[in-house]
Amino acid sequence: MVTVTSVDTLRNAVAIAERKVQQDQTRVNQDASRLQESRVQLSKDQEQLSGKQKESRQADSATAATPAPVRLDSAIAKPIPAELEALPRPPQLNAQGQTVGRLINIVV
Repeated sequence: MVTVTSVDTLRNAVAIAERKVQQDQTRVNQDASRLQESRVQLSKDQEQLSGKQKESRQADSATAATPAPVRLDSAIAKPIPAELEALPRPPQLNAQGQTVGRLINIVV
């Protein structure tokens, strides 16, 4: 037979269960919100990473493309044009930084 205490007990149990369901639903909503925020942050981080990787690849390719070496042997082998050889030469310096002409004037 059903008594008043058993009905009260059942009502209390149902109320406790409803509160627990509400608490759990609140937690689920909070977790869903945090998950969405994490997904947005992950998307931003992936875009940043992609940009940094692209910049890094561009920097690597810029440094990897070295210019062709200068060929000094062909620059040295070119003869001096005759019109340049006819020009007066600048005075030559000895080891002390004196011009040969000044030494000759002093010695004479």
